[in-house]
Amino acid sequence: MDFALTGEQVALRAKVLSFARERIGGKAAEHDRDETFDVDGWQACAEFGVLGWPIPQEYGGAGYDPLTTVIACEALGYGCRDNGLVFAVENHLWACAIYLLLHGNAEQKATFLPRLADGTMIGAHALTEPETGSDVLSLRTTARRRGEDYLITGTKCFISNGPCADLYVVFARTGESQRGLSAFLVPRDSPGLEVRRTISKAGLRGTLMGEVTFDECLVPQANLLGAEGEGYHLFTSAIEWERGFMAASQIGRAQRILDDCVTWAGERTQFGRPIGSYQAVSHRLADMRVHIELARLLLHKVAWLKQQGRMALLESAMLKLFTSESLLEIALDAVRVHGARGYVSDLPIERELRDALGCAIFGGTSDIQRNVIAQLIGVPS
Repeated sequence: MDFALTGEQVALRAKVLSFARERIGGKAAEHDRDETFDVDGWQACAEFGVLGWPIPQEYGGAGYDPLTTVIACEALGYGCRDNGLVFAVENHLWACAIYLLLHGNAEQKATFLPRLADGTMIGAHALTEPETGSDVLSLRTTARRRGEDYLITGTKCFISNGPCADLYVVFARTGESQRGLSAFLVPRDSPGLEVRRTISKAGLRGTLMGEVTFDECLVPQANLLGAEGEGYHLFTSAIEWERGFMAASQIGRAQRILDDCVTWAGERTQFGRPIGSYQAVSHRLADMRVHIELARLLLHKVAWLKQQGRMALLESAMLKLFTSESLLEIALDAVRVHGARGYVSDLPIERELRDALGCAIFGGTSDIQRNVIAQLIGVPS
């Protein structure tokens, strides 16, 4: 197996790193404190082409292959210290645009993909409900046919990008059977759609989270994504992209945290020696590096599988579980390495820990990933 990157991929990584360090993330502390979305950062990402990395060139995107895309996403996560902004980008790409890429018809792609690629539309994924999260088949939102339209009624909560989104991929029940679900492309200005509230959270505060309600929301039949009743199939085919490809920026964040810790371990002295010379510190840093390397290898395998047109349900679940839990442990160890400085809000270390908490929840909790893995390896249920 050849693990070497191409010259173009190496150059792209350097270009993305430079962009992320110089043009976005500079107000991360401010957006975290105020729980605000970085509109200027979003626009900068749009101008640089981030929002169209996996979108074909015919629709205004860059048309990157899956491996090139994750290389760029990891560099973005490393270079941008506003994890909330990066997470907003990830939701836009891997929880909204990917559905159009995989299942949209020609008219739907022509209508929405160019605006998602140039950032004039922000995408969101409206699946979770007050009583149903990972239990997708129990969702209660309904879509009732009326002539050539559908009327959607229900409530979606914990929707990342929800308060600022322009386009929602909405899942609703269209049949009596448990799997009678369908997916719809619902613009924000659709009659009957309302963003009811913004939800405050511990971390990733630069990504706004909200509750969205649908009161007989009018959606034309042309906005049905795929065929009626295929919603669960659409979800399972796209979730491996969300779980797998969102890991890229997390690995970049973990590498950045490690590099910050290595620098600190060389600069900080106690008892006449750099703290990095103490085994308790050096072993933590060594463990961080091992976790990052293993996560990156699994990430590249998932990207390779998707590049080959193959399924990666098992691999993406393992990647999601391992990367999110590793990032959480790395962020916690970074606080330990920095001591009091890691605990106070003057430095970004404590923010890294708060931001890492959500990674073990969104896209399916760590326990859900373990359930998926167990089922796919044949453990009796």
